[in-house]
Amino acid sequence: MPFDWSLYRGNLAWLPDRTIFLSRHGSWSYGTNIEGSDEDFRGVAIAPREYYLGSLHRFDQAESKDPDLVIFCLRKFISLASQANPNVIEILFTDPSDHLIVTAAGRRLLESRGLFITRRVKHTFSGYAHSQLGRINRHYRWLKNPPKSPPTRAEFDLPERTVIPGDQLAAAEAGIRQKLDGWSADFLDALDRDVRQAILQKMSQHLAEIQVCSDDNLWKGAARSIGYDENFIHLLDLEKRYTAKKREWDAYQEWKRTRNPKRAALEAVHGYDCKHAMHLIRLMRMCREILTTGEVIVKRPDAAELLDIRNGAWSYEKIVEWAEREDAELEELAKVSPLPRAPDVEAIDRLCVELIAEAT
Repeated sequence: MPFDWSLYRGNLAWLPDRTIFLSRHGSWSYGTNIEGSDEDFRGVAIAPREYYLGSLHRFDQAESKDPDLVIFCLRKFISLASQANPNVIEILFTDPSDHLIVTAAGRRLLESRGLFITRRVKHTFSGYAHSQLGRINRHYRWLKNPPKSPPTRAEFDLPERTVIPGDQLAAAEAGIRQKLDGWSADFLDALDRDVRQAILQKMSQHLAEIQVCSDDNLWKGAARSIGYDENFIHLLDLEKRYTAKKREWDAYQEWKRTRNPKRAALEAVHGYDCKHAMHLIRLMRMCREILTTGEVIVKRPDAAELLDIRNGAWSYEKIVEWAEREDAELEELAKVSPLPRAPDVEAIDRLCVELIAEAT
């Protein structure tokens, strides 16, 4: 089935001719679409020669709405796939019936997709799942015990106005964040913020278990390592806690304002966001399949069950219990998985160079 390029709203006239691969994505590709589900399309393009050799033009990705269309530059796509980004890995493994454009270059990319399948999927697929669980827990908390009013500085024993100048506060936070980033593994740098945060939280839990930084959290340990004294760290911590509560209040207000009415109705009945739960379970099951078989099954054989979960078939408690147990099992599976620990970056680079050279 060809793609109707008249639906593309962007201004890159060369995009239709230089798209090497385009596929249906999202619920339609999983087989979990329902009446009214939007169609999503994802693809890869190789820009004209001047985009690689010149300084005037730049292309990372093209986006268009109605329908939701995202086409990545080949280099960006390969970089994300190398990091086992779930949303990108899935594009390479959609069912052939969902493929709308496959050129010779696109076919070669598909034939090379195994290069991107590594044990990193444990961190990325599980990381995405944890971000879904975080949203489920947050919405559950808001539904059961919604915030009544915005936080005040007095509640955190803070003066009405901060005693730390704004630029000094920002510099301190940036320094601590830089230290934390330096402690993270190099491959985390290219991951989405939600995934990276989930992995860092997991690292923090492990460090706490072995009593690294004594009874303090990882953030305080990073602040100490920079050289801040305890009084300053305490004040920073209070400011940080207040800011977090303020952000949660703002997020709660935004969530109430923008909630999808149908999802809100489900949440009212079941007490949590069932759609997030469906994606959490899908991601973790896909992670298990990849670690054990090396296969990325996008068109879900469990689509009917996933749709039941989307409609509230599992309780909130069952979702949380299952996710925690599954994550622990995935940790063990990753240790014995036959997949390589990391991708063959030289082979991937050769593929990228050859595809671009042939197209430009």
